[in-house]
Amino acid sequence: MTEPLIISIDVMGGDFGPSVTLAGADMELKRRPEIRYELFGDEAVVKPVLDRYPTVKAASNFHHCEVTVAMDAKPSTALRHGRWKSSMWRSIEAVKEGRAAVAVSAGNTGALMAMSKFCLRTLPDIERPAIAAIWPTLKSDSIVLDVGATIGADAQQLIDFAVMGGAMARELFHKEVASVGLLNIGSEDVKGNEDVRTAGQILRETALGNLNYTGFVEGDDIGRGCVDVIVTEGFAGNIALKTAEGTAKQMTSFLKSSLSRTLLSRIGYLFARSAFVRLKEKMDPRKHNGGVFLGLNGIVIKSHGGTDALGFASALDLGYDMAQSDLVNKIETDLAHYYRERLGKSSVGSEKES
Repeated sequence: MTEPLIISIDVMGGDFGPSVTLAGADMELKRRPEIRYELFGDEAVVKPVLDRYPTVKAASNFHHCEVTVAMDAKPSTALRHGRWKSSMWRSIEAVKEGRAAVAVSAGNTGALMAMSKFCLRTLPDIERPAIAAIWPTLKSDSIVLDVGATIGADAQQLIDFAVMGGAMARELFHKEVASVGLLNIGSEDVKGNEDVRTAGQILRETALGNLNYTGFVEGDDIGRGCVDVIVTEGFAGNIALKTAEGTAKQMTSFLKSSLSRTLLSRIGYLFARSAFVRLKEKMDPRKHNGGVFLGLNGIVIKSHGGTDALGFASALDLGYDMAQSDLVNKIETDLAHYYRERLGKSSVGSEKES
């Protein structure tokens, strides 16, 4: 009998805390009854809610934590005052100590990244981690990174993101080779800033058998699903992500308003109801909730802070898939392969020192 996969949860994270995180844990446990949880939070707040979910309670170890990281706390303050005692830190620490395969939190993004980087450390040659998000497209899902961890990125960091995103795409989408594009203001080689152009040139020149670099992609290409992975720095990536989420809500509101305006439109909705239900499910951000922190010695998933139980369950499900895929080792292998191909020797890191 195989050992159950263990997920550690920052129960206090997010706008709604245990009422959402535990409800999501219960939903995920129904889908995957083999998983187990390590739960971290304030006992006085968590226990009354946990008692309402006996299945989760039976499948979990609960750990009382004195500190909860506020959603508006500065990362430096959270790291200074929340280390060792907070539910966020201890959920990450469980991954470091091998007591959990993945940590999931809906808490403060900056604090979660700061603690994850401090606790787990980065992989060799990774200067800055990235947050990778799943993006629904006209064809199938794509991965976009970075969506908020690194504001500004040099050429080497963009290349690292491409390699890490490619490894994630191959595992998540079950592909032998992942196609990768760099987000730019045009598809021509002369477009974009120097770092983007340099990263594109190096990716074109480096033979990576499991990564197919296709060139530059523009903003309107993201939703078309033209590549498996779209690489950018965190400022542009976060704006693109929030714009897409806002546009989805806007379109839903427009449709709802239009379909209820007249008797004829309401009758038309009845005939097309199944199509609108499919559209709503495809555009539902809760189904794609969860950003993967890539580049760390462990797997951490960031759930949207304002999500509901279904959204948090989706983040747990993503964490399960990433842990099952042995993603960290595959990323480390791909990075080592890249540096060998790029430098023509096995020493990793020499390029950054030269």
